[in-house]
Amino acid sequence: MSEGELHTLGLGKAEERTYEALLKERAAGAEELARLLGLPRERLDRALGHLVEHGIALPADGGGLPHPAAPAAAIRTLIHRRQAELHLRSAELERLRMSADQLAGRLMSGSPSAPEGGIEVVTGPKEIGERAEYLLASAEREVAILDRPPYVKGPRGDDSSRTPCLDIEALLDRGVEVRTVLDRDGLGHPGRMRSLTGLVEQGLRARVATAVPTKLIAVDRRITLLPPTDAADPTASALVIGDALLGNALVPLFETVWERATPLGGSASSCGSLPTAQKELLGLLAAGLKDEAIARRLGVHVHTARRRISRLLETLGAETRFQAGAQATLRGWLD
Repeated sequence: MSEGELHTLGLGKAEERTYEALLKERAAGAEELARLLGLPRERLDRALGHLVEHGIALPADGGGLPHPAAPAAAIRTLIHRRQAELHLRSAELERLRMSADQLAGRLMSGSPSAPEGGIEVVTGPKEIGERAEYLLASAEREVAILDRPPYVKGPRGDDSSRTPCLDIEALLDRGVEVRTVLDRDGLGHPGRMRSLTGLVEQGLRARVATAVPTKLIAVDRRITLLPPTDAADPTASALVIGDALLGNALVPLFETVWERATPLGGSASSCGSLPTAQKELLGLLAAGLKDEAIARRLGVHVHTARRRISRLLETLGAETRFQAGAQATLRGWLD
């Protein structure tokens, strides 16, 4: 797990290093800990305050160093905070979608850009497709997509794997970065994985999540298209949103879902790929046990336990034990 992924959970590099030092009981007090970490005392105090604020450390009695929570519990706390934010944004999005019919009677349609009010309602599959084509043709830097069922039946009765008129290959050919989060329920549709694998090889950055909250296409972080939930409904409407306030809610919604999703085709995409012994070791690390305690649990010498821990971190692509536990918890590998 990268520093950026931890940052999205509210934990910066200094906080992560401080938390791991607390786990290892490397210092008797704040001054000693600041020297060990090479941090100014003021920066250390902020890091300790953030750990307590986020609920992954408890204030110590008598003004000493905070007591760290076990890694698995700490990550769950951070995830729960992010989930609460995601639910709030999803509720805001649902309220916006429910107002579409009311807006349709008052907003002008047919304009190639968002109207003065910042929201355009587009009704009908043909019109929605043309509007999507126009927006994607205007993309210069990046396109972000949330994708979920239901999908429209194609001309041969197959399930379309793309949002109407969304030609990802053409975007990639133009050098536009494309990121997409796919709902796990949609991966079972015929031909879906085959087409996605080909696009990933061409540069598509794809991740998979459970219960993607909505369909969404964001172009260059300046304008967002919310396709209708049921694109087969001839009366369904899509929303084109250019208002800065609404855009500032929808783009962070995508980023939150993206950071919590699992990379498609990643080197550690499922816990089933780990041997049983490594799964057991992963659980012990997430519980916050020291090397000696892990060695006793496994019935091996402490040096052997440390070698196994190093191999596990390499397998997971993690630099630290905390990152290994965080990665496993985020992906649902640990109960």
